[in-house]
Amino acid sequence: MNQNPQILTRSGVSALETNKVLRNTYMLLSLTLLFSALTAAISMMVVTSPWVPLASSIGALAMIWLVLPRTANSGAGIAVVFAITGLLGFGLGPILNSYLAMSNGSQVVATALGGTGIIFLGLSGYVLTTRKDFSFMGGFLMVGFFVVLLAAVANIFLAIPALSLAISAIVIMIMSGFILYDTSRIINGGETNYVLATVSLYLSIYNIFIHLLHLLGALGGDD
Repeated sequence: MNQNPQILTRSGVSALETNKVLRNTYMLLSLTLLFSALTAAISMMVVTSPWVPLASSIGALAMIWLVLPRTANSGAGIAVVFAITGLLGFGLGPILNSYLAMSNGSQVVATALGGTGIIFLGLSGYVLTTRKDFSFMGGFLMVGFFVVLLAAVANIFLAIPALSLAISAIVIMIMSGFILYDTSRIINGGETNYVLATVSLYLSIYNIFIHLLHLLGALGGDD
């Protein structure tokens, strides 16, 4: 009987810490999405080179692998997150310009943006409401990610349009799974670093948007 108050206290502290991580993650995620939109707008206005998306992606990945792990537990980690998301947003400029140049480009971009929002809010809301544990999906998602990455590299040489569309559809499903997985880890205490959680969720949202653009542009484009 004497242990019950201690157990309840630890449980209460754990719940408060989880809520804090969740709140900080969504706050930082919202700010980084706005910042990405700003850098994308700047990139679109200055009409950057078609090579910018590749260079921005390489720079962002280098920061994720080499810089973020060393700064995630300090205030500098927040600056790194903004640098990563700002770079990726800047790389969107030429991509968005190419879609907006289509006769129905505005509709394609708006639909991709709306679809991305619906997917993220729907999946996150489901996990937050049900509080289900999706940690079992981690291994499967990583295997799927590497398989589709190999397929994407192979298709650079094969250049098969149908395979390209299939890859985009699979990436959307995998990234949707990562949203379930990452959100579940936050609410169940598996992820306690909101900087890392923000980057994980941002990358899922970013990839869903990019591949929705590809699918919608291919299926409803001029050619």
